[in-house]
Amino acid sequence: MSAVFEDEVVTLAKVRYLRVPGLAGELALITIDNGHDHTRPSTFGPGGIASLDAALDEIEGHSPAPAAIAVTGKPFIFAVGADLSGVPSITEAAQAREVAEAGHRVFRRLKDSSIPTFAFVNGAALGGGLELALHCHYRSIATTAVVAFPEVFLGLVPGWGGTQLLPNLIGVDPAVTVIVENALAQNKITPGPKAAKLGIADVVLEPADFLERSLEWAVGVVGGEVTVSRPEVDRGGWDDAIARAHAIVAGRTRNASPGAVRAVQLLDLARAGIEGDAFTAGTAAEDDALTDLLMSDELRAGLYSFDLVNKRAKRPAGAPDKSLARTVTKVGVVGAGLMASQLAMLFVRQLKVPVVLNDIDQARVDKGVAYVHGELDKLAQRGRLSPDQLNQLKGLVTGSLSKDVFADADLVIEAVFEEMSVKQQVFAEVEAIVSPECVLATNTSALSVTEMASKLEHPERVVGLHFFNPVAVLPLLEVVRAEQTDDATLATAFAVGKSLKKSCVLVADAPAFVVNRLLTRFLGEITSAVEEGTPVAVADRALDPLGLPMTPFELLTLVGPPVALHVAERMHEAFPDRFSVGEGLRKMVELGKSSVYSEPGVVDPELEGIDAGDNPLTEAEVRERAEKALAQEIQLMLDEGVVQAVQDIDLCMLLGAGWPFWLGGISAHLDRTGISEAVTGSRFLPKGVASLPA
Repeated sequence: MSAVFEDEVVTLAKVRYLRVPGLAGELALITIDNGHDHTRPSTFGPGGIASLDAALDEIEGHSPAPAAIAVTGKPFIFAVGADLSGVPSITEAAQAREVAEAGHRVFRRLKDSSIPTFAFVNGAALGGGLELALHCHYRSIATTAVVAFPEVFLGLVPGWGGTQLLPNLIGVDPAVTVIVENALAQNKITPGPKAAKLGIADVVLEPADFLERSLEWAVGVVGGEVTVSRPEVDRGGWDDAIARAHAIVAGRTRNASPGAVRAVQLLDLARAGIEGDAFTAGTAAEDDALTDLLMSDELRAGLYSFDLVNKRAKRPAGAPDKSLARTVTKVGVVGAGLMASQLAMLFVRQLKVPVVLNDIDQARVDKGVAYVHGELDKLAQRGRLSPDQLNQLKGLVTGSLSKDVFADADLVIEAVFEEMSVKQQVFAEVEAIVSPECVLATNTSALSVTEMASKLEHPERVVGLHFFNPVAVLPLLEVVRAEQTDDATLATAFAVGKSLKKSCVLVADAPAFVVNRLLTRFLGEITSAVEEGTPVAVADRALDPLGLPMTPFELLTLVGPPVALHVAERMHEAFPDRFSVGEGLRKMVELGKSSVYSEPGVVDPELEGIDAGDNPLTEAEVRERAEKALAQEIQLMLDEGVVQAVQDIDLCMLLGAGWPFWLGGISAHLDRTGISEAVTGSRFLPKGVASLPA
């Protein structure tokens, strides 16, 4: 291969010839191993593909010919697919096609082999790793292994045979689930036993003696003592399955992800089967798709997003030395409403320390504790907690009307009504009880943390911990540094966030921080367009080409009009020239409406007239206005030092708002559409970062 990935960690294919009792001849065992432990999984770049090709050459030339060929991985890992870190090295379509064709050519040698081939899937088999296994004639899988095709999530397709082999092995409808639906459901993985039930593997074995048992099983298959039976694929439901795939892609991406759209087309093509010319045609179509996608800005933005989530999120920019963090052995939660109860659940589940809920009403306290106990019961019912673990965690959660129970707490977080005077009073009461080292945190979504701490004796101990709802699902935690927050407090906040399995981003104490500020600006532009006369339906569709997880008015319903109004009013106070408070939003709150629609697509009769202006805009005009507003706001946030860099804004939008990878958060999209330069005079990211090279 002439394509070379810079700094490729080459995965070597090492061959051993084993004498296995009962086998008339040797078994050639290929072990896929990049020389690192499981924390650096084996991947396939050009060097790795070449090594596998050379291993197969060696086996082909071995005399006598082996009776069977098997492929397995290093401990805990089978292989996790293509080496995506090398994609920036691909600067021409010819290089992209070479990578696609090489994978197909080498993997197909296992499929076309006259010698029986086996995949012993001992650990994670993702993407190209799963495709390698699918090319083998037979597959064993460990109970602890997992399989998945994450490509569509990243903006790619399974491009080394997966879209053709899987539907012809397990049926097209289950293949749609694995390749499209699971990938677009935050990369859902399939455990080994379920993979076998689907038909992806032929036998499930325990991990302790997995290789030995797999060898015994392979001997049985080769000798005829073990019969591998696979149900015939039902080809009658192909159209229905493809229609379901189209609906999933439209619903989850609004057809804005080129990778998702292409994956469905390839699955449709797989109905021709995987024998001879049909498989050749199918893999050629995969080559075309992979070439086009690797040379797209959307894919480069997706890989930029992947890098942010998997690298930058794990090393938060601007975080102080972690050695300064204090140990947290007890947590207090002020408030016992839904948000406070969710926080209590998160703290007890992940920290496994005493958590005390406090409120002014016993019924609310009891309800909060009961909520946490109920959520723990659900985990136990799903097998996530043993009876002993359930009892232990339930025993750690208590409630009290008195704040005296916070005396020995190391962290107290408030989640009370969003009113500055209320929060200041809460902090004053808590400070009078806790130790001088106790960290005081606020979950405010828009209020000034600095002002909240201003009347305390020790304002340096106050930090913002802005979680996103639902707390158990959304991974972002905005860690807010107020003007007087000290490094020890901040370090403790980051340490706690990491223990809670959240991705932390350091933000300055600016109005609405990052996610809510951008969402409020963006929603404000949409509602303003409606008030100027743009029909609700037109405004609501305007952002569809971005493929956001929700339309603007779906987002408004999720956030809740009262919360949206509160944040909008706060932002209008801070930046009256850019943030307005729409009369339509006020009317929704006054009437107690949770949505502009009374039923799907029908504006609530009581809200008729909210689009009665005389200056209607087209979808394109609304979209451009919203995008320009986002670009302006991002530049202002960077100028104000709200975050360390634009990458942190993108990370926040990916993890806190669920914005798609192919947008690169948002900055990459604004760059590639020319909006950034039109508004700010320059790109947010250099050409070649989250985009094709110049």
